[in-house]
Amino acid sequence: MRSPRPARHRGPRRFAALLLCAAATLFPTAVPAGAAAPPPVPGPLQPYDIGSVYSAGVSSGGYMATQLHVAYSGTFDGSASFASGPYDCARGALPTALNACMDTTQSLQLGALEQATRDRSAQGLVDPVENLADDPVYVFSGSNDSTVKRPVADALADYYGRFGARVRYDRSTAAGHAWITPLGPNSCTVTQSPYLNDCGTDAEGALLGHLFGSVAAPGSGTAGSLIRFDQDAYAPGGSAAALSMGKDGFAYVPASCAGGARCKLLVALHGCKQGYAYQGFGTRFVEGAYLNEYADTNAMIVLYPQAAPTATLENPNGCWNWWGYLGDTAYARHGGKQIEAVMGMVRALRGDATPPPAPGRTVLASTDSEDGYVKAAADGSGAAVGTLEDVYGLALGRGTDGKVNRSVVSFDTSRIPAGKEVTRAWLTVTRAGGAGDPWASPAGNRLVADVRTGCFGGCAVEPSDWSAAASVAGGAEIASFTSGSAVSTDLSAAALAALNRGGVTQLRLGFASTPAGSAYLFVNRDAPVTLTVEYR
Repeated sequence: MRSPRPARHRGPRRFAALLLCAAATLFPTAVPAGAAAPPPVPGPLQPYDIGSVYSAGVSSGGYMATQLHVAYSGTFDGSASFASGPYDCARGALPTALNACMDTTQSLQLGALEQATRDRSAQGLVDPVENLADDPVYVFSGSNDSTVKRPVADALADYYGRFGARVRYDRSTAAGHAWITPLGPNSCTVTQSPYLNDCGTDAEGALLGHLFGSVAAPGSGTAGSLIRFDQDAYAPGGSAAALSMGKDGFAYVPASCAGGARCKLLVALHGCKQGYAYQGFGTRFVEGAYLNEYADTNAMIVLYPQAAPTATLENPNGCWNWWGYLGDTAYARHGGKQIEAVMGMVRALRGDATPPPAPGRTVLASTDSEDGYVKAAADGSGAAVGTLEDVYGLALGRGTDGKVNRSVVSFDTSRIPAGKEVTRAWLTVTRAGGAGDPWASPAGNRLVADVRTGCFGGCAVEPSDWSAAASVAGGAEIASFTSGSAVSTDLSAAALAALNRGGVTQLRLGFASTPAGSAYLFVNRDAPVTLTVEYR
């Protein structure tokens, strides 16, 4: 048996330098103010007669607008995005966000993103993708945007097209990285605070006209009420700050909507360094986005949720969560903490009856000192504990030494609340490297997870774990993926029953067939494997 090793460092510090670079690039420096608006009035979000809901955003807010639309396409009827890319482009990895979803030094693998969306839909992790067909989508990219480069926005338009959405793609201007508005104090081509650029066009009229089908000319933007509300009331766990969201959010409500008229709802999401709580930025996005003006004349409420900076290196510039910071592996789907906070605001404005309680959920991180991998010949002989986990991660498949690798991860499943019926569970793993394609060697090879009530041997990994009997063989499966994170299929009913409610449950990951030659991957070098458990 191997003695437990000291826990290695996990989490954001490994990427601190990258994050600071991303933040500086996403939105640098600071400057002036926005347009006239009514002074904010403190109060709660009230219910209105809302017939349709849309999302819109810029940069990180554009990514969040798309996440909301895809995750809850049964609620959102369309979306608009300035300067961002396709749904879950980052796949939970900051380097991918930087190199594939802003720059183009890494392929963003659009086909894989499409398939991942379809898989999540099939698993119920996002609403049915069929809802996206015929939804209006507006995409904007400026030729001077060197922050989120043109091919990334091209991929967003292409992504939506694959699901049958009606895409209007505006790439006609030399805009920098910004929200485009006639009220912008910046010239069209620059990228600088407050990231509100005037390009001599009316992008809001264009996007709203596409989303709504037609749009009336704008008004003054001052005839309604600007409500400042407490976002803690909608944050899972009751603390917006814990989600990197601000205490204050805003909603512009035209007089007609307050008077009982049927209205539309637009969720408008600022970019990094544009939030109310970011270094005194205040309401410049709320005032300068040129949406309140259209709200007055088009029976439209505008909800302005607010992200906020963290005091740590996780999110110092108040970006929306589009790469999985603060450990939120569900950030782009049902259960994502910021997504659920915004959905709570939407439901409050719609006056939806209190929805049935969402299933309880616990996300368990694997126990580092009990994780590891074992390698052996294909018949299980010569088994030995692998030694490269700290360098490369947990090994799977057939290595260059000809040995077959299986990985064991350990979870304290006694943390599942007592007296609850477990209804679903799934694994999330993150790729750290590899070579070849073990899913294709032989063709149709499967990466499966065996489940053991308790431990395969001793709870720290030992050679005998390679072939030790499982309580349930093949309790879940992980489809082929080449980068980022992957979510397994739901654990089978037998595997759910095998979860040890009184202590440890171990899962052993391995390929069902031995690859014919060297073909392997490493997972979870920098973060634990997670087991998400839902119960009622």
